[in-house]
Amino acid sequence: MSVRECVTPVVGCVFRLVAWLYSLVSVLWGGAASEGGPRVQERSRQLKARSVGPGGGAEGPYRDLAAIGGLARTLQPGAVTLEQVFESAVQRFGTRECLGTRELLREEDEEQANGKVFKKVILGQYHWRSYEETHRASQQFGAGLASLGQRARSNIAIFCETRAEWIICAQACFMYNFPLITLYSTLGGPAIAHGLNETEVTHIITSKELLETRLKAILADVPRLQHVVVVEDKPRNWPTYPGGIRVHSMATVQELGAKPENAGAARERARASDIAVIMYTSGSTGNPKGVMISHSNLVAGITGMAERIPKLGEEDTYIGYLPLAHVLELSAEMVCLAHGCRIGYSSPHTLADTSTKIKRGSKGDVSVLRPTLMAAVPEIMDRIYKNVMLRVEEMGVLQKTLFTLAYNYKLEQLTKGYSTPLCDKFVFGKVRALLGGRMRVLLSGGAPLSAATQRFMNVCLCCPVGQGYGLTETCGAGTISQLWDYSTGRVGAPLVCSEIRLKDWVEGCYRSTDKPRPRGEILIGGPNVTMGYYKNPAKNREDFFMDETGQRWFCTGDIGEIHADGCLEIIDRKKDLVKLQAGEYVSLGKVEAALKNCPLIDNICVYANSDESYVIGFVVPNQKQLLSLAEQRGVGGSWAELCDSPVMEEEALQVITEAALAAQLERLEVPRKIRLSSEPWTPETGLVTDAFKLKRQELKSHYQQDIERMYASK
Repeated sequence: MSVRECVTPVVGCVFRLVAWLYSLVSVLWGGAASEGGPRVQERSRQLKARSVGPGGGAEGPYRDLAAIGGLARTLQPGAVTLEQVFESAVQRFGTRECLGTRELLREEDEEQANGKVFKKVILGQYHWRSYEETHRASQQFGAGLASLGQRARSNIAIFCETRAEWIICAQACFMYNFPLITLYSTLGGPAIAHGLNETEVTHIITSKELLETRLKAILADVPRLQHVVVVEDKPRNWPTYPGGIRVHSMATVQELGAKPENAGAARERARASDIAVIMYTSGSTGNPKGVMISHSNLVAGITGMAERIPKLGEEDTYIGYLPLAHVLELSAEMVCLAHGCRIGYSSPHTLADTSTKIKRGSKGDVSVLRPTLMAAVPEIMDRIYKNVMLRVEEMGVLQKTLFTLAYNYKLEQLTKGYSTPLCDKFVFGKVRALLGGRMRVLLSGGAPLSAATQRFMNVCLCCPVGQGYGLTETCGAGTISQLWDYSTGRVGAPLVCSEIRLKDWVEGCYRSTDKPRPRGEILIGGPNVTMGYYKNPAKNREDFFMDETGQRWFCTGDIGEIHADGCLEIIDRKKDLVKLQAGEYVSLGKVEAALKNCPLIDNICVYANSDESYVIGFVVPNQKQLLSLAEQRGVGGSWAELCDSPVMEEEALQVITEAALAAQLERLEVPRKIRLSSEPWTPETGLVTDAFKLKRQELKSHYQQDIERMYASK
């Protein structure tokens, strides 16, 4: 008998004895019921009632019970614009901390194991602006922009990384009724020029780094541009760029706005129906589209989101690091500002102690800020999950057994609605510390979150994960799961600001009359549904419509099914469904989601040609796993050589095939051939969006030769 076989039963008995004693004490002392507790069945019945829409058949509409009498539109009576929402917060939370930025102490060169030298940063504490200071800075900046010729209802662009100044600039634009054009900081030159020219902007807000790189290269292609404002907090004299473009620091513009003649100038306040933001999508296909979002749209969206986050208030700290040009991050921060939370800023490069720009031995942003709230895209959560699970695999037998038993025990208790403070403290404390140790709510959006990753977050990070579903066209609002709902694969019931219908999609064999669950294309309706695409009437007619009651609807292109308790599950996407040569349909997104948790895969794009009979894939392999596999098989070479090796392609394909079958994919869904990529896919490469969604067309072009090779050798 092996050591493991001897140790496991003993540790299991000891652990279960401790757990039983703890449960007994909990019952005698009144129980340790979590948010779900023994009331899970009762709440399940409530959820079913909450989700059944007024009238209609299986196709809907489906609403939250609280919205049966009417969809919610505002957080507070009378606050119908974003300016009014923020002013209300300033009146209530004036001196409390609002926006925080971490001090840069110094930069140092750090030599890596491979001999390369990278710049690393050492950061200090967070420095905070109060709500009143933030409001004052926004007022001065808005007045300064007006003194530079920016006019109400005239578009102004922001092309900048996520930071406190982004929100200050945005609030200034909301106050002065300047429609704000948002552009991702990772967009390429042609896409930036397209957005600026289409919206005819004369003023743009950016950072020094972006001005001197991406923006400088396309200034000659934007003839209407007159003023560039750089978000620096110190006045500075900038040269005039070709074409007479004047550059100003943010501090200089604020000084202009503080002058009595400018500060006291009359301004046109926005109405609820006015455009607040024209948000350019990151564009998974073609040129990015500008989505017109009114003040009332955003106010309704954040009203719906806020209702799903219990006890939201002044004690909460949110960490902002996702692109503010993405509707998920902008909406999340607007929710926080409306409730008196403080927002500390970060970036994916400085988020954790092990992040790429953090000097070895110094602290990442989560360790210093210790947030209670965080939004994340599945790509980031998957990375955390894989990194921790790799460490678990490296544990000794006793440690690993204890971790596994604790994990399974806690998962069982969570489904019953009970908390496990002993496990949380002694087993999962270090994992919880990865996000600062105080996280109480994680909101996932932007793409489906795998069941394994969601369970891991619930168990090891000791906080609920609210999985949500929404699009830029619906202000990010559609559904969010209740925080006490620990089921996986679902995105919750409709928010109080929106309702859902299912539309038959006959070609894909999805109908609202399907048994046991209605299925079909998801349509979202409500005051959060936006005004449409900027200067794109044909696309507006295709994707938006008004019903007989005057309610606006958006056709998402996603396929969903409604569970018995009224929760929505996303099961497919029209554009991801490909018919193979023999007539079988394959859902590319479904296959990718099933394979994402294979330890060998960091990222994957599945491809299928309708003229062919099988599926292929492009894979970014996990470096540690592939190197280990190469060592086992006796294959040598550099990282690039291993990824180009036909032998390693075959070895990796075998591992992926086993993972696919274990995930119960059909044989026709399993990739028959793959291409390993030595370079990761980042927004900078142009192969994924800022939310890390795959850009299928760009990936197809990038791997065109490999596609031909993989289909040529049948």
